[in-house]
Formats: sequence, C-alpha cells, structure tokens
Amino acid sequence: MHLDVSDLQDFYATGLGQTVRRLLSHRIRARWRGLSGSTLIGLGFATPYLGAFRNEARRIGALMPETQGALIWPTRAPVLSVLVEDDHLPLADSSVDCLLGVHCLEMTERTRHLLREMWRVLSPEGRLMLVVPNRRGVWARLDKTPFGHGRPYSRRQLDALLTDAMFTPIDWSGALFMPPIGGKMLARSATAWERAGAALSPAFAGVIIVEARKETVAPIGKAAKSRGLRVLVPLGASPQTRAKNDRTR
Repeated sequence: MHLDVSDLQDFYATGLGQTVRRLLSHRIRARWRGLSGSTLIGLGFATPYLGAFRNEARRIGALMPETQGALIWPTRAPVLSVLVEDDHLPLADSSVDCLLGVHCLEMTERTRHLLREMWRVLSPEGRLMLVVPNRRGVWARLDKTPFGHGRPYSRRQLDALLTDAMFTPIDWSGALFMPPIGGKMLARSATAWERAGAALSPAFAGVIIVEARKETVAPIGKAAKSRGLRVLVPLGASPQTRAKNDRTR
C-alpha cells in the first residue's frame, strides 16, 4: 500500500508526528552539521526535516515520488519541491552533496533502481542518509503511522542493499524507542525513552538510520566471482596468477 502525500502531511500535523519530527531531526542534525555551500536533496517525504537546513545549504530541494504525490514546499517561498519517478531522478550526475531519504526506500517497488539513481546523482564525496522502518521494531508492526507501511528492513538487509549499490555504510543508529502512541505525557518523556532504548535495547528501535558514503570503484574478488564475471589479468602476469584466474571462471 502506498501512502498518499496528504496522509503523511496529516501525520506530521499531529502531536505524535511533531514528536517524531523532533526526535529524528535531532539524529539527522547530529550527523550533518556545517552544510554551508552544499547541495542537499530530500527524497520521499523529507520536507519535515529539510526546513532546518534552508538557511544553511547552498541549494536545497525535495523530490517526491509519483506513487506518493507531491505538495508545494515551502508554502511561503519559491517552490523547492517536484514530482519525480523514483527510478529516474531529474538531476545531473554527481550534482548532490547530501541526499536524505525518508518514507522512501520502504515504499518503492524498484529498490535497486532507486539506489542506483541515488548513487548516480551523488558527488564522489557525497553522503546518503536513509531513515527506514526497523523490521524488529514495534513501529513497523502497527499501521497507524507511516512507519507501519511499506517494507521494513533489518540492518543486515540494508547493509547488503547498500553494498550492492556501491555504497559503504559509515554510521548506524536507531530512533523511536517510544511506543507509537500519542499523548502529551508520552511526548514529554520521549527523550527519556530514546536514551533508555539506545542504552538497553538498540536492536528494537522503531527506525534504522544509516549514513553511507558513495564508492566510485566497484569491488572485485568475491563479488565478481559470485556473479560469474571474468577478472582481467594484466599482460605479462605470472603463470601462477593466470592459473588462479582460470580457476575462477
């Protein structure tokens, strides 16, 4: 089931949505500081988290998948949002410094194509950050919030997907240890829930947050062998090297 952009907007207008926004924004800002002069793009429904960077990043934009729909963002400034096909982003190669995906990876039916597009548009030193529902968390089991829709992931699954798409994860963390229940009392204790959860049960976070670096050289060796690819041997290589290569074909 695909969530409509209006459903996502309505969720973030609730008290629980505002708490989620505050907690996740804190995590995102803890990793991404000093983006002055950078190009920052949000993909999926990342607008609740992009606003904090509007006066910092040199360029900023929000790409919203056609399966979700788009809204005008921001409402009182030049529009920075656009409707896109998630496997064909309207950006030039290596044009983005930081790419933030929220309500994105779990919603697409073309996961590998989307990750390859993310890789294409990121600069050689670019950073990707994904916020994804945790398969082991409570939030993925209840469909009353956006994190209960789409496909949740485990850390191992995310690591495999990112590595296959030529990304190297450089930081893992979790968030939303509180139960997905509204109420002022729970909102006031949300920070305490986060601290206790991170210390006592990090594997059961509601979402996984992973930051990854774009790799520009494809790995060979095991990856190449497992796919049946020929490993090229330099001209003049020793007979032992050639024999070893022949055994991998």
